[in-house]
Amino acid sequence: MKRNALLGAVVLLAVTSASEAAADGGSGPLGMTAVAAATTDSARVGALFEAADAAHLAGSHFCTASVVHAPHRDLLVTAAHCLSGGGALVFVPGYRDGRAPHGVWKVVRVFLPDGWAKGQDEDSDVAFAAVAPRGGEEVEDAVGGNRLAPGTATGATAVTVTGYPASREVPIRCTNRPTAHSATQQRIACPDFTGGTSGSPWVNGDGRVVGVLGGHEQGGATADISFSVVLGTQAARLYREAAADP
Repeated sequence: MKRNALLGAVVLLAVTSASEAAADGGSGPLGMTAVAAATTDSARVGALFEAADAAHLAGSHFCTASVVHAPHRDLLVTAAHCLSGGGALVFVPGYRDGRAPHGVWKVVRVFLPDGWAKGQDEDSDVAFAAVAPRGGEEVEDAVGGNRLAPGTATGATAVTVTGYPASREVPIRCTNRPTAHSATQQRIACPDFTGGTSGSPWVNGDGRVVGVLGGHEQGGATADISFSVVLGTQAARLYREAAADP
């Protein structure tokens, strides 16, 4: 449960001195973690907050989510355990240092898989949420969105994981190649992904989401190894349901 900052202790984060090129999927070494630069890609990733904290964001984010492409242009993907509390939530894309450079977006609908809703099955720890428009603009129009890619073979390419540790007010990023943990779970070696990084997208070089930090042990019992459900037919079915919702 270390990924969910509402349930775990805050862990002090020591960001490595890896180059930003490595963290952004450049030519640097794999498996190194650095602060994510403020870019178009990182703006699609944001922090989740309880709605009551929307007026004072600093220090209160508890999970990570990201914008995924959908027809209504209003959809987020995250870990199911980040959305199962039932309280009102907001999403802040590109959040940094208490500021919301792309606005605060109200979560209005949550889509949980049956396996998680009925029994917190770790193989179902992926969920979607729709956010309300702001000033007539949808969130995907504001920051863009990555495409979901269920059915991608684990480790087919390196992926970049971007997330918000609860102990930091900036996102971190790491690129590495996932490996299989089981037929339904994949893992990645990236240091310092502590509580708050649940829901972080695993994005391949084509800008497609092939994993979401969560799953086994709600994302992992240590800061250096993270997990994701293998995105398969269940995730694809739930995405279609969420994407079709008016």
